[in-house]
This record gives sequence, C-alpha cells and structure tokens, in this order.
Amino acid sequence: MPVNKVLVVGGGITGSVLSLALAQRGAEVELVEISPQWFGVGHGITLQGNALKALRSVGVLDRVLARAVPFDFMRLRHADGSLISRLDTPHTGGPDLPSTAGALRADLQDALCDAVYAHGVRVRLGLSVERLDQGAGHVDVGFTDGSTGRYDLVVGADGINSRMRALIGIDTVPHPVGMSIFRVVADRPATMDCAEVYYGGPRFKAGYSPISPDQCYAYLLDENLDASLMGPRAPLSLLRERGAGYGGTWGDIIAALPDDTAVDYRWIEAVLVDEPWHRGRTMIVGDAAHACPPLIAQGAAMCMEDAVLLAELVTGEDPVERALERFMSRRLPRVRMVLENSLRLAEWEIHPGTPGIDPALIMSQTLDSLTAAA
Repeated sequence: MPVNKVLVVGGGITGSVLSLALAQRGAEVELVEISPQWFGVGHGITLQGNALKALRSVGVLDRVLARAVPFDFMRLRHADGSLISRLDTPHTGGPDLPSTAGALRADLQDALCDAVYAHGVRVRLGLSVERLDQGAGHVDVGFTDGSTGRYDLVVGADGINSRMRALIGIDTVPHPVGMSIFRVVADRPATMDCAEVYYGGPRFKAGYSPISPDQCYAYLLDENLDASLMGPRAPLSLLRERGAGYGGTWGDIIAALPDDTAVDYRWIEAVLVDEPWHRGRTMIVGDAAHACPPLIAQGAAMCMEDAVLLAELVTGEDPVERALERFMSRRLPRVRMVLENSLRLAEWEIHPGTPGIDPALIMSQTLDSLTAAA
C-alpha cells in the first residue's frame, strides 16, 4: 500500500468521508480540526444521488436516510406560487438510490463524526497545521499546539477559505460570484414532498427543500448586500423585506418564522484550482480545491467523490506519485465542468435577459453527465 499513515486537515464533510474511506482501507488516519468542538452545525443540505453513493461506500447512508427526505423530482414555480412544471431528476448515484435527498447538515455531520470515531481514526480538536517539511517519502508536520508528526501523505480538506492551500504553495483564492444567499431552517409544511424553486420575483430566486420529517430548509438568492451583514445572525426583518413578492408555500414559511430565527447570510464565492492539487505528498481536496455556486446542488457530492476516489487510489498498488496523477486526471475535468456550468447559471440568474439562456438544459446535461462513474 503506497500510504500507511495519513493526516487529514479539516473535519467537515470532505475530511470526515476521506478519513472514513482511508481507515476502512487499512490506513492509519489522524484528523485535525481547528474547532475545539466537533459536531454538526448549520442549515439544510441537498444530497444528490452521487453524494448518497459516496455515503453508502463509507457505511453511513442508512443512518443519514433514516432522518433525511428522499425525492426523485422537483417543481418550478412562479413567484406567486403557481406551478410552472414538475421535473424528474437524474439518478446520479445509480437507479437503486434516490436521485436527491434533503438533509439537516447537523444530522449528516453527526453521523460522519460517530463513524470516524468508531473506525479508530485519531481525532485532535482545536488545532491545525503550522508548517510542513517534505522529506524522502514522508512529510513532517508542525501543529499549532507545538506538537509534531510524520506522515506518508497530508491532505487539506479545510474548505473554501483553506489555509492549507497557501501552505502547500497554491496561490488560487476564492472570488465573489455576484450573488448572496439567505438561509433558514423552518417547520416543514405537511404538503412539502420535494425541493421547489420560485422564479420571476424581485430577487434572483427563492426556494426550499424538506430536510427531515418535521423541518425544511428555505433560501433566497439575492444580490450582494453590505458585507457587515454576513454571518449566522442576519436580521429576519431583512430576509422578509428582501423576500417580499414571493408567495405560495415559500411566503407562508417565511411569514411563520419566530422572531428569534437564526438567519444565515453569505456572499456566494467560487474557487477552482485549475492545476494539480498536490505538491509532493501534500495536497488539497474538496472545497479547498473547488467550490461552486449552489445552483446545481453538487457541491457536497463533488467533495465526497474526491474523498472516496483519493482513498481508493492512495491505498492501491500504484506509487503515491502515480496515484495522485490518476486522481487528478479523473477529478479535474469533472469538477471543472460542474463549476463552469454552475457559474454560467449564476451569470444567467444575475443577467436574466441574456439571449439564448436555457438553465433547465444546462442543469439536465450536467446531472446526466454525472451518472458516469466518478
């Protein structure tokens, strides 16, 4: 096996799936997470079929689906809530899995955390990597708490604002897309059976998805507002003001939110490292290497695919260098396609009068292409 001892930096979805996949293939895995507490936080998440396939490969799918809401179609609506169309969605994970599932991000992360511990991964919280020194066949690491370690491979899975990206010598940085998103978790109406998107209103669009038996995730895509608003406690009054003009179930959900509802507001950013993601025996994966606007709902799936494939290749028969080359040849074209199509959809959302726009075609072509193996 080319690698025996691996350091994973970042305990989110990507790092957790990678740690699990490596441990299940016999590697000794250490995971470091900068947060002093490690548990699921945040809003809802859309898991398309290829994400579910990755979760099944690391043994947590059944637990996730026990709380998640699977569905095989979505609805498009006018701003007033009237129906435009019902669309079947491709089964990117294969015909035996739902095409999509809505989940509470906390439920997903909690399932991953428990599985990582159960598989013997050494988890260290409240620290990260300070320095890296590559030797012949190993990487020496200095941590922010003063400790050190030696590893066969070091993988940064520390998100779009990755510190590992610069630490290994990659200078690509995220850039604003030109749109922002309000997100809330709310009570799920009994009639909500799939994700729905509202077009034609005063903002770019609004929508929601069921994420548990009694909860849903609702959002509003808007222009970039004052950066000082960004964070997990944006004013609910601002969401209601910006979302005025959207009716139907979306309007009902927002109107019924308690005054103390946590509203998350963020500018949407994107990044693509359009070159090899590795430098010797150090590398980045997931959102640290590629992060796209959430217009095709493939962000989590792309990250999980990275994790599963990387674990498979670096614990195979090829030398590390060859394994990483094979990884890049398979992953870069796929994530580039998803990112470019997501950015094209974002541009069309921002400039709806662009001649020849066809969002439904781009979305269906992208998802159809993702039915191929990662």
